[in-house]
Amino acid sequence: MINFEEELKKFHPSLEVEDVQDAIYNQDLTDMADVLVKMVKDAKEEE
Repeated sequence: MINFEEELKKFHPSLEVEDVQDAIYNQDLTDMADVLVKMVKDAKEEE
């Protein structure tokens, strides 16, 4: 049977994952709220 406590003690996160996390957090990504605001703004400009 797997001893989860022992396995957790052996766990070390990959440096690649940490590098990816930093790259993602340092980007200015457009989310759905930004898309909706732009759509509403564009619709008002067309009127």
